[in-house]
Amino acid sequence: MNIIELTIPKLGESVSEVTLSKWLKQVGDFVNLDEIIAEVSTDKVDSDVPSTHAGKLIELKYEEGDTIAIGEVFAVIDISDSNSTNQIKEDVLVDIPVSDIQVTSTPVKTDKFLSPLVKRIIKEENLNLDEVLQIQGSGHNGRISKNDVLNYISNPSKSNVAHQQVIASSSLGGNSEIIEMDKMRLMIAKHMKNSKQTSPHVTAYVEPDVTNLVKWREANKDKFEAKYKQKLTFTPILVDCVVRAIKDFPMINVSVDDTETKIIKHNDINIGIATALPNNNLIVPVIKNANTLNLEGLAKGVNTIVDKARTNKLSPDDISGGTFTISNVGVFGNLMGTPIINQPEVAILATGVIKKKPAVLETEYGDIVVVRQFMYLSLSFDHRVVDGSLGGVFLKRISDYMENWDINQSI
Repeated sequence: MNIIELTIPKLGESVSEVTLSKWLKQVGDFVNLDEIIAEVSTDKVDSDVPSTHAGKLIELKYEEGDTIAIGEVFAVIDISDSNSTNQIKEDVLVDIPVSDIQVTSTPVKTDKFLSPLVKRIIKEENLNLDEVLQIQGSGHNGRISKNDVLNYISNPSKSNVAHQQVIASSSLGGNSEIIEMDKMRLMIAKHMKNSKQTSPHVTAYVEPDVTNLVKWREANKDKFEAKYKQKLTFTPILVDCVVRAIKDFPMINVSVDDTETKIIKHNDINIGIATALPNNNLIVPVIKNANTLNLEGLAKGVNTIVDKARTNKLSPDDISGGTFTISNVGVFGNLMGTPIINQPEVAILATGVIKKKPAVLETEYGDIVVVRQFMYLSLSFDHRVVDGSLGGVFLKRISDYMENWDINQSI
């Protein structure tokens, strides 16, 4: 036998472990080079894992639902009987970056295996390691998984029993229903709670007149699609205005380091687009280097990531690296919102529905009342590093770019 061990490949800079969602091959099956043998999921996206060799699958080391660290062996194949003419790739064990393992200068020390992500949660939540080690793990060979620790945080008294549902019976009526959060909802809940606990939120509002912008898009959307093969929604136009405002006020495009003593200024402008999923969850794919893109590039970027989000085809890199986020609450018919900052960013913009309103315009013959189109913009920002003056002038600059959109601009 010529045995090859298959390992979980690196799926993104911040990904340290995955959950095995589904085996697509079974013991005894022959797999070709680069053939998908398993599906795995991270906190927010699903990925396919291909075989790095051609051969016969002889061992599956994990069951569906188990948590596996990046670089860990998850299957074994025998390549001695391979008849494939494909060139066999060298199997490489991917090292887990030190930054993903060491959360503070004092690492979690234990002889029992804990994944880097579990160790990080223990440190971030300041948990008692001895108590955590008493949790009955739901992973492979009783391993303590991320979800086990999150359940313990939610209800320590009941988390020592694997898969036990947490129920607060005292507040339930006879006609109530218990719905257990899925994995993504748990992570969203934790992310939102952490953001409110980390950043002192302040929200500012402005109501730009977007009549010219609306007229320009209506007059040019068909020509734009015919020329560039991309639909022109309001989102890339808004992203363009936001990027120009960030260039004017680059200290919006920052984050705070873990020690909360240093500001990290980002030269690349990576815009996250909050996207609602069919299952009512939320994800934020990112348009990378938006400051280098024209309107065509922004339209393509927006359409691509939103389509990938809604068809569950996002990769881990598609949702990482954001420096500023936009959330369109107007798509639900809402006037405005008070968005929660997408950590570790320091600001997020919510856009409301566009509505026609009466407005007073000054003319040489006096004031007149006309019908114009308006929308609310609301900016939530982290008051640790963004003062009211900076947040206010930045938001007003976005509004100015929208109000002064060149109606004669060619595509």
